Amino acid sequence: MPPVTQRIENEAELAPFAARLAGLLRGGDVVALYGGLGAGKTALSRALIRHLAQNPDEEVPSPTFTLVQMYDLPDFTLWHFDLYRLEQEERDILELGWEEARRGGVALVEWPERLGGLLPPDRLEINIDFDTENGAAEGARQMTLTGHGAWQARLAAGEFLSL
Repeated sequence: MPPVTQRIENEAELAPFAARLAGLLRGGDVVALYGGLGAGKTALSRALIRHLAQNPDEEVPSPTFTLVQMYDLPDFTLWHFDLYRLEQEERDILELGWEEARRGGVALVEWPERLGGLLPPDRLEINIDFDTENGAAEGARQMTLTGHGAWQARLAAGEFLSL
């Protein structure tokens, strides 16, 4: 299954993108968010959490310093990890509750490359890149979704594009 690419013109377009993504999530999922500093990983996370919480004013602080924030949502607990400052990688992620998050929760992970061998084979990867093509609006992004393991079939079914 080739990756699914979605162009986002501005931050306001993150809300409908996040709503479509929310419709695919199930307990036990891992969503790995890739992109450089300032690419929009936290903004996407915020839009997704607010949609799932059914509260556009939900306070969603960046977990840059706490490394993880938990949200008890109607269908599952979402664990929002920001591993940018993680030092001991695998040992530290286990201390943050990684195994607990994986038991029925949804793990939303910024800087997933820091997971090392703990990155599961079943995951959705979202690469966020600045769109610098001719005529692209300032702030435009390309969101590329790549399914691994069970996520390949979920994306192949066209679920994301049809939501």
